[in-house]
Amino acid sequence: MTSHNAKTKISLVITRINGKLLVQLPPRLTVIEAVSFRENFQQWIEDPSLKEIIFDCGQTTIIDSSGVGSLISNHKSAQAKNIQIIFWSVHPQLKLAFALVGLEKIFNIQLNTEAIAPTATRKLEQRPPLTHPSVRSPMKRAIDVVGAIAGLAVTGVLFVPIAIAIKLDTPGPILFSQTRCGWMGRRFRIWKFRSMVTNAEALKATIPNKASGAFFKNDNDPRITRVGRFLRKTSLDEFPQFWNILTGDMSLIGTRPPTPNEMEQYEVANWQRLDVRPGLSGEWQVNGRSKIRNFEDVIELDLRYQKNWSLLYDLKLMLKTIIVVFNKNSGAV
Repeated sequence: MTSHNAKTKISLVITRINGKLLVQLPPRLTVIEAVSFRENFQQWIEDPSLKEIIFDCGQTTIIDSSGVGSLISNHKSAQAKNIQIIFWSVHPQLKLAFALVGLEKIFNIQLNTEAIAPTATRKLEQRPPLTHPSVRSPMKRAIDVVGAIAGLAVTGVLFVPIAIAIKLDTPGPILFSQTRCGWMGRRFRIWKFRSMVTNAEALKATIPNKASGAFFKNDNDPRITRVGRFLRKTSLDEFPQFWNILTGDMSLIGTRPPTPNEMEQYEVANWQRLDVRPGLSGEWQVNGRSKIRNFEDVIELDLRYQKNWSLLYDLKLMLKTIIVVFNKNSGAV
């Protein structure tokens, strides 16, 4: 049978055989198709006789972060109902997308089911996952590298006085690291000067979240130390992230990098914000980040950045960031 979604005009070829569902995925699995795919999947797994779903990826050659997000979300939903998910005919470009997020170790990708699609040179054509032009821009990357080197030089000068202040204020390490999610959901370790008590993560559950949606915010968070509040107010706590920029996990300008726990709450469409590299600054930084309380506002800012992106737009946001940092009323809390 064939499933149609009038809203997105997606068509999925589906075959049912003895408690198994064979689903031929579309050539593109981007945000439009991914939302519809997620909705259809939720209907399929309501069938109590369903034991196994096979995704035939033989025609799927284009995928973005929303497509990856839909597969992750569907995989978790299937696990909750003890339904096995199997991938057939995974093209190299899909494997590349899976590898970026470590999914090739989680998904059951069956061997010897690869589609044969030779080019004129008799080799499989390989393309990277569908991504935003900013990720492909060598000039943006060059600006990031130069900016990161300059930023690390400044960080080196400031390191000793900041380290002394942190140590004198509260016991614990000078630097704080945390797992965050970047482009396509790829996990990396972000670095900051420590601005909270050492057991901040354990205490998080006791702090009320004053934001709505998939992120955490509390203006009077008691976990923040006295020195930490100053570091956040001046954005000095984020200077070690110039290392993340140099290594390519982040950019000078981009979107806010979420934690894995935040991503657990994402709807498929929310994954669009991961089509670009996360940034040290961005729309959220220059548009009142400390006042944003609704996750939908975060998404709106992220998508606005993706829509308006250009090298000139990045430079404008950099200038605005400098102005914001020196504005005494603008720091993060």
